[in-house]
Amino acid sequence: MMDILGGAGAAAPASDLIKDVTEATFMQEVVDASMEIPVIVDFWAPWCGPCKTLGPMLEAAVTKAKGAVRMAKINVDENQRLASALAQQGLPLQSIPTVVAFYQGRPLDMFQGAQSQSEIDAFLQRIAEAAGGTADGGLGEALETAEQMLEEGAASDAAQVFAAIMGEDDQNAAAYGGLARCHVALGELDQAEAVLNGAPAEISTAPEIEAAHAQIELARQAENAGPVAELRAAVDADPDNLQARFDLAQALHAAGDAEAAVTELLDLFRRDREWNDGAAKAQLFTIFDALKPNDPVVLNGRRKLSSLIFA
Repeated sequence: MMDILGGAGAAAPASDLIKDVTEATFMQEVVDASMEIPVIVDFWAPWCGPCKTLGPMLEAAVTKAKGAVRMAKINVDENQRLASALAQQGLPLQSIPTVVAFYQGRPLDMFQGAQSQSEIDAFLQRIAEAAGGTADGGLGEALETAEQMLEEGAASDAAQVFAAIMGEDDQNAAAYGGLARCHVALGELDQAEAVLNGAPAEISTAPEIEAAHAQIELARQAENAGPVAELRAAVDADPDNLQARFDLAQALHAAGDAEAAVTELLDLFRRDREWNDGAAKAQLFTIFDALKPNDPVVLNGRRKLSSLIFA
């Protein structure tokens, strides 16, 4: 499992990835070291409030990157000549915290002030990608592997990979959503809901989480869906029987025909958009949320719904 997550080798010890650097060691630990691997330099001071929050967040992101980037911490109070020399070379260090990424001996990118964890992660990812690597510790590749397993019907195997990714990154919304969808595929809807309920609040509204919620809702509907043939006959006999049409849409989706379900719901919406407190529109959005955003069913369905709304 760790081969899937971590690639060829074990992560470097934190002591190798994160170091306190001084004027005497700057050339070796930053300039020389960055010839091969990007080095993120955190300029901080003991009296700087935001530094106390940013520093640990940077260290967490660098550790999670598993060697794709390294980090140097420079106390500007104790290394004023170095800070002054860098400022003279065009690095603005008037305020701290300042974070500068070095690659191949030169500054590559930088930011100043407090940042969110997601902004820090994105910064490291950009730096690693510029150097031809990745700052997610191989988790992106593992996610692709798990998604492929799930798509091929190996839900149990996919669930193990998604769970392992969550163990590496407890803020990974794609892993939470993926594990929940594995439980849906296995018919374990209560377990799927438990996975999503256990997701950190910070990612609870992420698209991957919302998509899994939608799949759970549709799966619960499928458990109570009526027979397609009987519902189709009821709709054909009375096209204005909107409850029968709604039930037919649910049955069609349960049978795996999302496109036909969307067609029936669009017809229902066209006939009476306010029926049952707008149930047709709500059901359409649930189906759209459960599918990939670029799915033709979603793209065509949203376009047709928009034309009905604004007609």
